[in-house]
Amino acid sequence: MAWGLIAAFAVVAAILFGSRGLRDFDPALVSYAGATVFAAFGLGYRYAMWLRRPPTRVYWFRGWEIFFNPKRLPSNIAHLTRIFWNNFFLQRFIERRSRMRWTAHWFLAWGCILAAAVTFPLSFGWVRFETARDSLNVYRAFMFGIPVGSFHLGTPIAELTFNILDISAVMVLIGVFFAMWRRGRDHGAMTVQQFSTDLLPLILLFAISITGLFLTASTHLMNGLHYGFLSQIHAVTVILTLLYLPFGKFFHIFQRPAQLGIDFYKQAGAEGPQAPCIRCGEAYTSRLHVDDLKAVQRALGIHYQMADGSHYQDVCPRCRRKNLALTQDGLWKAMSERGIN
Repeated sequence: MAWGLIAAFAVVAAILFGSRGLRDFDPALVSYAGATVFAAFGLGYRYAMWLRRPPTRVYWFRGWEIFFNPKRLPSNIAHLTRIFWNNFFLQRFIERRSRMRWTAHWFLAWGCILAAAVTFPLSFGWVRFETARDSLNVYRAFMFGIPVGSFHLGTPIAELTFNILDISAVMVLIGVFFAMWRRGRDHGAMTVQQFSTDLLPLILLFAISITGLFLTASTHLMNGLHYGFLSQIHAVTVILTLLYLPFGKFFHIFQRPAQLGIDFYKQAGAEGPQAPCIRCGEAYTSRLHVDDLKAVQRALGIHYQMADGSHYQDVCPRCRRKNLALTQDGLWKAMSERGIN
């Protein structure tokens, strides 16, 4: 609860500060801002609960410790840049699974990122536009109350600025199409998919995008016909998505960056001392991984300490399989000697 309230108050403080005490805040967008504050509370609450799990907590703090190690920090920053380019910009982490999945994910991800980069600053009052005092054909852009540029109507910059949300909506619709196309043809995905976790997020993204495009169509093609009704429908879809954000599949947007630490963890483990098997003597993983795994098991109340003081995690997987086979063989022999079939 505390972390959720901290996240919510941080958003409120950012709105107050960025909008210069609400002077640049548009009251018509108060519902969007309110839903965002609630979403921030839910995200902070759930993220804190997620970090309370012993495995997540150990890997989280260990990842930060490894990344900010003074001796490794320059190389870690360079490695983070490569990871960011491959996994964030190119979305290659999902390309390994299938080309269709990657296409859908890329359009969905970048369409949502583009829309969020525009929508949240506008709804918070961080960015605003107004016509110039000496010309109605010139728009001035302000960020945090500071003028950052101007452009004339009818120019490419003006068209891009006024239609950037339409571009993001088209990108999201393309992603939704490919995602639904894959799910409709992949029998494996159809057997395990669930409405609340697999289909509802796509429906929400489709609803936001299509109602946003309807607003543009009403403005440019229908002389503003039903614009008020369409704007309310669009607001409802956006607000429902924001309320759903912390509790559904969209939460992985905030979980996924934490997985970048796994690469640093593996790299540090490979470069550090290795753990030899107490049975065969061969190294099978990093000492860092074994020690952290023991700590996680102790936190979970799992005790694999053996009678001679050694630990079961100090045995390599191959020797564990051998021990299992030897134990089963011994039990079969004992049962045979006692005449038990």
